[in-house]
Amino acid sequence: MRQQITDCGGDFLFEEKVTDFIIEEGRIRGVITANQHTFKADAVILATGHSARDIFHLLKKKNIRIEAKPFALGVRVEHPQSLIDTAQYHCTLRDSFLPPASYNLVQQVDGKGVFSFCMCPGGIIAPAATSANELVVNGWSPSKRNNPYANSGIVVSVELKDALKYIAVNKMNAAENDPLVLMQFQSLVEQKAFAAGGGKFVAPAQRMADFSEGKLSATLPDCSYVPGVHSVSLQDVLPGFIHSRLQIAFREFGKKMKGYFTNEAIVVATESRTSSPVRIPRDNNTFEHPQIKGLYPCGEGAGYAGGIVSAAMDGENIAAQLAKVLL
Repeated sequence: MRQQITDCGGDFLFEEKVTDFIIEEGRIRGVITANQHTFKADAVILATGHSARDIFHLLKKKNIRIEAKPFALGVRVEHPQSLIDTAQYHCTLRDSFLPPASYNLVQQVDGKGVFSFCMCPGGIIAPAATSANELVVNGWSPSKRNNPYANSGIVVSVELKDALKYIAVNKMNAAENDPLVLMQFQSLVEQKAFAAGGGKFVAPAQRMADFSEGKLSATLPDCSYVPGVHSVSLQDVLPGFIHSRLQIAFREFGKKMKGYFTNEAIVVATESRTSSPVRIPRDNNTFEHPQIKGLYPCGEGAGYAGGIVSAAMDGENIAAQLAKVLL
């Protein structure tokens, strides 16, 4: 893929972190990097990831319009893959011709959606923090899906009013019109998870049934998360409106999938990078930022995609539009 882009005239500039935008009379003219290199351009596609907090801070600093965007936050849940296979295939032993089973679950609890996210059959829970003293977990599957565990994010929708209330309860300042307030909420929960784990990216965790019953787990099952897990009451880590809904949702999921609700499953905090907590606005037809001409927000970081495929499709649409404008 890289070779094809290069053959078409593209360049890859590694270790060139964008630290500033060149803006003249309401139009972007290029970018400046940490190495003090200047790159001039007729248009800039801003296609950062949903965790590029430095870019969000830069946009706010330069008074470029951004908005707080609802997202979802929760935990990673890991079961033995054999348990998920039995539940989904209705057999005691999965035949080698069948792929490791996956699942997709959703439940409304007290007016909010609770749902599985990025389910990884035969997968691994991995550390995914982007800042010091914060803990984020994510999941992935090797190509053969041959790990003995199955994990999935189980998350609860988060709105602006939820974040403002939680930040106030924690005696911190937040303005309703601050476009980074949901990112502040996200960071605060991640800091609590890091502290609860005791440092070194050890993750706070609890057995599933114990979690729903409000019991501290005396022991924890084996887990694919390499830095390790530490038994805590996740009620002390997660915001109350998320914790209480997860307690109910796990039981409801157990009714939908036999064997799902079990103490053989481990609940690991915190899964908080489901999508961007910030949206960079753009015109619905031209895809151009409404304030800065030539700036094209794109993909997950801009708030217009929620995964690899949707981000790629969004990038394709932006490229097609730019071809019309520039060529």
